[in-house]
Amino acid sequence: MTALRRRITVTKTLADQIEDLLPQTQCTKCGYPACRPYAEAIANGEAPINQCPPGGIEGVRRLASVTGHPVIPINPANGIERPRPVAFIDESLCIGCTLCIQACPVDAIMGAAKQMHTILPSLCTGCDLCVAPCPVDCISMVPVTETTGWAAWSQEAADAARARHDFRSLRLQREREENDARLAAKALEKMKAVTAEETNTPEELAEKERKRAIIAAAMERARQRAAASTETPSTDATPPQPKKN
Repeated sequence: MTALRRRITVTKTLADQIEDLLPQTQCTKCGYPACRPYAEAIANGEAPINQCPPGGIEGVRRLASVTGHPVIPINPANGIERPRPVAFIDESLCIGCTLCIQACPVDAIMGAAKQMHTILPSLCTGCDLCVAPCPVDCISMVPVTETTGWAAWSQEAADAARARHDFRSLRLQREREENDARLAAKALEKMKAVTAEETNTPEELAEKERKRAIIAAAMERARQRAAASTETPSTDATPPQPKKN
């Protein structure tokens, strides 16, 4: 008897549908820390659909098609629709501080501490986030298209940027968890060592308890950070103020 095959249909939430229509530059110009939080804010009725300059007016039209909201101009407080730029590092000025690498949301910058950095143009989303942290002003944004908005971008590029952003977020979370685990292990060993210390006077006992209290407080802070990192970020919090170009 032929086995019956069931087709499983995955229904996307409104936030999922909205996120699929965003250019995934992760530029934060919308006033949110990434494209996903902005998508959730739109879905929850907490943000309008005109806060994404990289998507331009075509992006607004796409968002209007799934939300039912009217098409409105890009809010100038969030920036302007412009030709797509790519970051460029003047390597003769770069001091290898790694601040731009830390700021890049899609891992489009290569380099190491005290070594020259370079941009991978094919991966850069033109988010501008690497410019401000540079202490020697060696990064400039160079337009690479004459067209703007989605006409200067593509769904393939957006999907690739989204994948790199998500991978980077998972990597950073894993690194934080591993570092917290190392610190917790060190604190536990320190607590054992302090507990094993002999005390012969009230003063020594008081000092021992003081050390134990400090270590216990540090361990509790670490526990709270670990608990907080496992919680899903909420979009109910007040977003940062929109950035101006």
